[in-house]
Amino acid sequence: MKRDIRLARSLLVAVVISVSAATVWQVWAMHKRTLAEIDTNNLNLAQALNTYAEGVFAQSAIVLLGVVERLETEGRGPENLRRMQLLAARQEQLLNQLNSLSILDAQGDPLMQSKAGLLTGTGSVARAYFVYHRDNPSRDIYIGPPIRSRGTGEWVVTVSRRLEDGERRFAGVAVVTLGLENFLRPFGTIDIGSSGAISLATTTGQLLVRYPYREQDVGRDFSRSANFQRHFMDTGASGTASFRSELDGTERLYAFRKSDRYPVVTTVALGKDEALRGWRRQALLTLGVVLALLVAVAAVGRRLIVNIKERVGAQDSLLATREALLKANRRLEVQATEDPLTGLANRRSFDEALTLECRRAAREQTSLSLLLFDLDHFKRYNDTYGHVAGDRCLRAVSDALKHRAKRPGDLVARYGGEELAIILPNTELEGARNVADLLIGRIHALNIPHRASPHARVTASVGAATLHGNEAQGGELKLIEAADRALYRAKQGGRNRSMT
Repeated sequence: MKRDIRLARSLLVAVVISVSAATVWQVWAMHKRTLAEIDTNNLNLAQALNTYAEGVFAQSAIVLLGVVERLETEGRGPENLRRMQLLAARQEQLLNQLNSLSILDAQGDPLMQSKAGLLTGTGSVARAYFVYHRDNPSRDIYIGPPIRSRGTGEWVVTVSRRLEDGERRFAGVAVVTLGLENFLRPFGTIDIGSSGAISLATTTGQLLVRYPYREQDVGRDFSRSANFQRHFMDTGASGTASFRSELDGTERLYAFRKSDRYPVVTTVALGKDEALRGWRRQALLTLGVVLALLVAVAAVGRRLIVNIKERVGAQDSLLATREALLKANRRLEVQATEDPLTGLANRRSFDEALTLECRRAAREQTSLSLLLFDLDHFKRYNDTYGHVAGDRCLRAVSDALKHRAKRPGDLVARYGGEELAIILPNTELEGARNVADLLIGRIHALNIPHRASPHARVTASVGAATLHGNEAQGGELKLIEAADRALYRAKQGGRNRSMT
């Protein structure tokens, strides 16, 4: 019957574990699949936005290329500058993001501005784009950090190109400004949830635009950010990552795409909690259904087990009674052989073991040694600290001896009062003396204070004696007396020592 109960329980546990494991695996797989789908969607969106940004920068580059070529070939006369003004007006109609077109000379003074969009006068010298082109001979466009227009107060991104004279010397800068508001307008048509974000930054970590727009984020530098370096700079042209934003502390799922043509990276991020909301709802529903199923299975299984138990109730009662009697007998056996205070063998067990070992030593012609321990000035210890402390001290010393006598035949016993004994079969006198000295050291190392002792701590005196071969036959009393005499000599010699 008990086998039937174990079988029923095993079957029930197997069903619960297998169903639970399958459910957990399904939920985990669904979680991985959801994350993969989110990453794929984010990467596609990042690619699309990257294409949009590249298109805006490409159109800006085309405008600048045309302006620079005309200025360098046709000169900077008033008529040519007026044509540049008309060109800027037409381009502003074609490119909604274009805010203004400006031409600066080598000193940073404006030669032409389509509208009041940049710094006026020599203040332009301080702009990053001006410094870059002045100090760098590259003819590529330069995408600068966001700046605030002096004329309109609007935040703009600058796209600029170097002007040179006939001797290829720096002759100024042609600058297109892209208004952040117009640049962000397509971003706002994309559903990224309430905690998502879309951003465009330079590959050096300079934030250009971000949606949702927050003015305090404009121009923020991420070049020293561990997240930017690890997830965006140290990876390939595109990728995904998950980390907590340094801007607002929101944990997001990121996908990025670096431009192949320009030093910019487009990032799409969805709030992780929000993105996984659908998965979490589906997971909770699945877990709820499975839990209800497991509860039903457990209830049926429990009823089955209860029925089996009821049929063997009488048998279990009888077995329990029998077991109780056996335990009681074992307790009596232990009480008959074990000292209740120290847990060591009692005097009766000691006498029986000593007789048995004497016979074995005579039969096998081996040595048998006995160590008798006496705690030094133990009566003074009890008088000083009380008998409760004395019992604790005796238990501590007994544990120290018991843990060192580890051979199968060794026996540690309480001989009487504060006297302890150790039977050491197949041990010569020299070996017994070494064991005694080792145990004296162990007792000393317990460092139990004993201010009534000359040694200031609890110590022990030990007497060691040995019988050999035939002399061990019936030599129990002889061995005890020899060890006792040695113990007396140890006490007479100053205690805290062993004698043979």
